[in-house]
Amino acid sequence: MDAHLRDLRYFAAVAEELNFTRAAGRLHLSQPALSKQIRGLEVTLRAQLFRRDRRQVELTAAGTALYEVARGLLRDWDDGVAVVADAAAQEARMLRVGTLTSIGRALYPAVIERFAKRQPGWRVELRSSEWGDPTAGLDQRAVDVAFVWLPVDVPGIETAVLVTERRFVAVSARHPLAGRQSVVFSEIINEPFAALPVSAGPLRDFWLGAAQRAGRPPHIAAEVSTADETFELVSSGAAITLLAEGNAHIYARQGIVCIPVDGLDPARLAIAWRRGDQRPAVRDFISACRDAAEARS
Repeated sequence: MDAHLRDLRYFAAVAEELNFTRAAGRLHLSQPALSKQIRGLEVTLRAQLFRRDRRQVELTAAGTALYEVARGLLRDWDDGVAVVADAAAQEARMLRVGTLTSIGRALYPAVIERFAKRQPGWRVELRSSEWGDPTAGLDQRAVDVAFVWLPVDVPGIETAVLVTERRFVAVSARHPLAGRQSVVFSEIINEPFAALPVSAGPLRDFWLGAAQRAGRPPHIAAEVSTADETFELVSSGAAITLLAEGNAHIYARQGIVCIPVDGLDPARLAIAWRRGDQRPAVRDFISACRDAAEARS
């Protein structure tokens, strides 16, 4: 029986993290499910790939050999898929644009208008990603460009800041702070927070206010991957969440109050692209974003 590409991806994630919990978070799997997949791969290959104890995970000699093979196979496959996707998009004259949240701010229509003047006849397809991927599909080559929130600590991704905004906190309308005109971060530092998945990396820390916590760990009520999950949790009173000022207006809804927070660095919305991507449609979309943002400021 042959190993599947998915099995190699799971194996590579564990090989790179040397931690099943972190690898499972990166893959959006439960740890037991990931362990089961790795055991199945070991059975298929008739080789032990990892040595595990309570303190550490190590690659065996067989695991090290497989990692060298798997890394090349996965890279070649991803490159091939990207070539096919790029060719299909070019033929269809379609640009794939990723996003993590609603863009709003009258920015997107202005971008589309400017892009249409540069690339007549091209269509733009907006694709939403869950919050576990801070690149909104860009790193996985599911999109050509993406609107992202900084920081994004992913190699090979370049960004240009479009919007800088204050951070707000969303709380239940029943929360004791709901009537306030503003709050200081120290007043909410011990509150239960809705957190992005671990795979979001530094972006998760940013929306938890980690830089202003002086090393004190946050109280995580739950991990969330979408706006709907987040605001359902907030409206129930089980957690609070930080968000950008523009999104405080976009996601306004009954049962939730959004309040400016003092003592936090601002949020930055950016356009992102893969380093070295010189396709005219990509460069023109980036230029359209910059022009629209400049006109808005």
